[in-house]
Amino acid sequence: MSTLAPPRPSPSPAPSPSPTGLRGPARVVVRQHRLVLWITGGLAVAMVLTLVATALWSSHVVDAFASGPCTTEGDPGRGCYQPVRNYLDNALKFSRVFDYAALVLAALPVFVGAFVAGPMIARELETGTFKVSWTQSVPPARWLAAKLAVPAVLLLAGVAALTAVLAWARSYADTPYPAQWYAPTLFGASGVTPLAHTLLALSAGALIGLLVRRTVAATGVAALSTGAVIVVLAAVRPGLWPLRTANPESGGIPNNSWILESGRVTDTGERLPIDICGQPVSEHPACLAGKTVVGSYLDHHPASHFWPLQVVETGILLALAALALTLAFRVLRRRHG
Repeated sequence: MSTLAPPRPSPSPAPSPSPTGLRGPARVVVRQHRLVLWITGGLAVAMVLTLVATALWSSHVVDAFASGPCTTEGDPGRGCYQPVRNYLDNALKFSRVFDYAALVLAALPVFVGAFVAGPMIARELETGTFKVSWTQSVPPARWLAAKLAVPAVLLLAGVAALTAVLAWARSYADTPYPAQWYAPTLFGASGVTPLAHTLLALSAGALIGLLVRRTVAATGVAALSTGAVIVVLAAVRPGLWPLRTANPESGGIPNNSWILESGRVTDTGERLPIDICGQPVSEHPACLAGKTVVGSYLDHHPASHFWPLQVVETGILLALAALALTLAFRVLRRRHG
């Protein structure tokens, strides 16, 4: 007599892929901080739209004024006084929009470091929720790597786009108030340094979060540390690349140069500050007693030094980021294996 074979169990359905295409710890990071990601993305889009609209409207204002009979050079005359004033006032407002956008980009690493150190790393260590991931076959190193990789990709893409849009908007607007390339906020929001600052903020935030392990304290320490790096680099930036010396009397100063120091030169080669005698020199002859002034000097960075300064500063930032990231994984391994 034959026996019936037991029915085979139906295969379990394969897990449906996540809508974002992410799996494992990376998907968890996105789900944990999806509200922050949506808010940040919305603010970035709003900033891009504001910059584009400001650039287009500013260009329209400039073209409309240029096609009229008035000019900003010399005495505008009674009939052109009000149109010139309105034009300059509008141009100043457009320039301020670009300045505020540059300030936001330059200060962004402070907020990135504070968020990574506090809500992203220290909060999980403080509340113990990290144990849930570690008990699901996710080693600590992979957990930290996912914590940093997801925001790194999103932030680098967003910062690169905002930096490019800001540079385009400034060049397209062509307002009569052009920003100087060496201004601290504009320099920090141009080129490749914003990307390096972002990577340093991520790495330093992770290290501080692992060391402090308290949300509020880690947030404050990371914000202060990242801000201090920005301030220090802005202070030492003039010395990151050799200065050029020109003689103002011969007119050898390129336009848009970053002038750092000027003064007089004696027959012995000694440099005297420009304000050693006050102005004019003829009223204070005693200060130059025994000295023979033969010329003047001016130390400056020409506009061509923009990229050398950017590259040197970026190298410093990347070295600091690599050091902070290495220390972060070492602290994690020492404390949690």
